[in-house]
Amino acid sequence: MKKIISALFFMTLAGIYVASAKWAPVGDKIKTRWAQDVTPENVWKEYPRPQLQRTAWSNLNGLWEYAITAQDAAAPTQYEGEILVPFCVESSLSGVGRTFGPDQKLWYRTQFSIDPAWKGKEVILHFGAVDWACTVWLNDKKVGEHKGGFDTFSFDISRYLRSSGPQQLVVAVTDPSSSDSQARGKQNSTPGGIWYTPVSGIWQTVWLEPVNKTHIASVLPQSDIDRKSVSIRTEIADAKGKERLLLNVYDNGKKILSQEFDAADEITFPLSDMKLWRPTTPHLYHFDLTLLSGKKELDKVSSYFAIRKISKQKDAEGHSRIALNNEILFQYGTLDQGWWPDGLHTPPSAEAMLYDMQVLKEMGFNTIRKHIKVEPALYYYYADSLGLMLWQDMPSGFAVQEKATAHVKANAPEDWNRPAESARQWETELKTMIDHLRFFPSIVTWVVFNEGWGQYETPRVVNWVKEYDTTRLINGVSGWADRKVGDMFDIHNYPGAAMDPMSNIQDRIQVLGEFGGLGLVVPGHIWNPDMRNWGYKNMDQGTALLNDYGRLMFDLQPLIKAGLSAAIYTQTTDVEGEVNGLMTYDREVVKLPFQLARMFHHGLYSAKPEKEILLVKDARMGESFKQVATDGVNFQRAKMPLAVAPGQTVTSVAQFSLDRVPEVLSLQVRMKNAVKVWLNGQLVLDLTGSRITRSYNNYNISDFVQYLKPGQNELRIENVNDNKAGEFDYSLFAF
Repeated sequence: MKKIISALFFMTLAGIYVASAKWAPVGDKIKTRWAQDVTPENVWKEYPRPQLQRTAWSNLNGLWEYAITAQDAAAPTQYEGEILVPFCVESSLSGVGRTFGPDQKLWYRTQFSIDPAWKGKEVILHFGAVDWACTVWLNDKKVGEHKGGFDTFSFDISRYLRSSGPQQLVVAVTDPSSSDSQARGKQNSTPGGIWYTPVSGIWQTVWLEPVNKTHIASVLPQSDIDRKSVSIRTEIADAKGKERLLLNVYDNGKKILSQEFDAADEITFPLSDMKLWRPTTPHLYHFDLTLLSGKKELDKVSSYFAIRKISKQKDAEGHSRIALNNEILFQYGTLDQGWWPDGLHTPPSAEAMLYDMQVLKEMGFNTIRKHIKVEPALYYYYADSLGLMLWQDMPSGFAVQEKATAHVKANAPEDWNRPAESARQWETELKTMIDHLRFFPSIVTWVVFNEGWGQYETPRVVNWVKEYDTTRLINGVSGWADRKVGDMFDIHNYPGAAMDPMSNIQDRIQVLGEFGGLGLVVPGHIWNPDMRNWGYKNMDQGTALLNDYGRLMFDLQPLIKAGLSAAIYTQTTDVEGEVNGLMTYDREVVKLPFQLARMFHHGLYSAKPEKEILLVKDARMGESFKQVATDGVNFQRAKMPLAVAPGQTVTSVAQFSLDRVPEVLSLQVRMKNAVKVWLNGQLVLDLTGSRITRSYNNYNISDFVQYLKPGQNELRIENVNDNKAGEFDYSLFAF
């Protein structure tokens, strides 16, 4: 694979306190190949803010002292040992690997020195992310506090610095994990199933930066492909009102624009020869901004932008679709948890983080759904550079004891009545996430709520996001408990491909937000052999995975014709007890060959919208009756969907007429458990389902159209239920 070489990042030597004891990873769990290269001297040295770069900075990652005390205890006088920042205390690569409780406090201490060249500057202390609440002291003086496990935040520490010599930094952290309702994503104090090991403390880069009092605080480029222009919004800290900005824009290293602007104004300039950002050609323009006061240079930053537009657009059949740069484009990606066996939330290195994205790109995916986690800023720069479109989830959260009310069920008429303070904090973190990440053009969709977890006041919250960022699509509710707001109607269906009739979703984009989850255990690459290692449908060998994955890709194609605009496969990698990844948790085994995966995916991108012909109706489209029999002989007219008792076998026969034989035939079935299907007496489908699903599983049976004929035809389905009650219904479409 090609390795991205970027001139965007700069490295400097940091004056970090390094104690004398020897650091080493802890625990006996599997690790990635990159873990063996991690040292206190080289850990996460990349420049951490690609969207706003300065040449002067200092990295504080490395060995810090740590101690764990009761939550109400005073600062320790003696520390217990060393922890490798930026890895959380529960992780192997931290060198600690300890469980951390909601009644405890985690203390960090380190020392650093200030570069003499920074004299006269304000010094900003940046934290990439600390989970969850922290207080910071410098030289025994309190600097500030912060709450939010996925937020980047900073403090001006200038007035707390000593005039010379070492500076002592102390950070104290508390983390309720799953005992409170803060945004926490997949963390749980009792991991298992879909829940993972908690992450507490510092888990992204800590760094210092010198600036003048008046400096460029932020830049936000936005492109308009319809007007062929680019605008750059800037925020100037401590502006006096007479500052100017000198903008230089570069295309592949060649300067294409140099112009001065009033710093108080939004910068807007035409760009007639636009090179559009697409997954196939992810073109980036670079620029630098110099802040001037008269002839004096106050600040200079480097950044970049892309030209792209994401929007909702009607296809030839009148269905709303996702459009990139005014062209309808099917999005296919993976659910990406972003977890690592050795670093948990923190990848062992930037190279490791990039590897996951390169594998997905090589396999032919064009999208990633970043699932209820926020990554380091460098991740999003890599997505911009590779041409991967991102759905960014807001991390969800609710306390374990609140689950009965905070997890909104699919058919629940009302949302969770979230406590006011909890709602305020969650919305503060939601806004912070958007403000931090809206720079990155690869992010094309915000996902607000997932599967009813902590879902509350849906119309108000989703509409606020939609109004706050008009440059992206909004997936308000991914999974269930749809409230008819946002740009997307999103269903989850495991393991099969599925969608609802387009007539039922109003003027919204239909997406399959999660599906698949085919599980394959690879011996020697398991997080914990003694726990339940599971997928939504488990495979016993790689050939079965290839067969079932290929089947899913084939089954998706008619849905794309009918109106489906995106599908997200679960998932990128195995995670702890989940073995439904395309890679093992340690990233050593890729379960699908690259070339075969690309061949599977090609059919998704080449499927074109087409008018569907309804041959047999199911109950989703209105009142439906079918001929059914429980003995296979005595058929009676029954209203659908039909309740099927445990252990019962139900057979149904439907007649349909054709003017001519179609090219594509799509069967949608709600079932439990084994199903056999005949067309005109020929067996065309024989499968065993693994679970009852909310939706109707779609099966592409186009490879059997030779059994059809003009005139009258017969569809026969036999559903053999297992030991649980379920529902049975089906429909048939042609294209």
